[in-house]
Amino acid sequence: MSNLDPIPGVPASPVPSGVRAIAAIFALCALYLGVIGATKLISPNTISLSAGAPLLFGLELAGPYMFLLAAIVFVGVAWGLLKLNNPVRHAATLIAITGIVMLVPTVSAATVMVQPKPLAVGGLGIIIRVIVAWNLSREEVADAFKRNKPT
Repeated sequence: MSNLDPIPGVPASPVPSGVRAIAAIFALCALYLGVIGATKLISPNTISLSAGAPLLFGLELAGPYMFLLAAIVFVGVAWGLLKLNNPVRHAATLIAITGIVMLVPTVSAATVMVQPKPLAVGGLGIIIRVIVAWNLSREEVADAFKRNKPT
């Protein structure tokens, strides 16, 4: 066995730490949405639908089933990122960019009306989404996903 041979049980291309962190963010969002959706189904008046607004951008009005559907999608994205699935990387980037676009009006309105809390929350949301999109678009990360292609 030479030094270049893969170690049994260890993946040939390890998941980059940034991708692991992004998968954790998606998993935490899924957990958040799943708990709210399940709570709304069990006890409808416990939590307001607006609790999902930062992640669902209007889709929360569709009810608790939209929370659960979004949670399933986010779990799938987190799993796909950990498995270095390239189409899932593109989907995660698209989700992040869509979130940026959806937050721009909120941040603009908060800036014009001088509302520090919505400006800070919206600005932080944009920053996190930009970091996610940037990290998933980096050449080293894209190469890791391409190396993991099934043969």
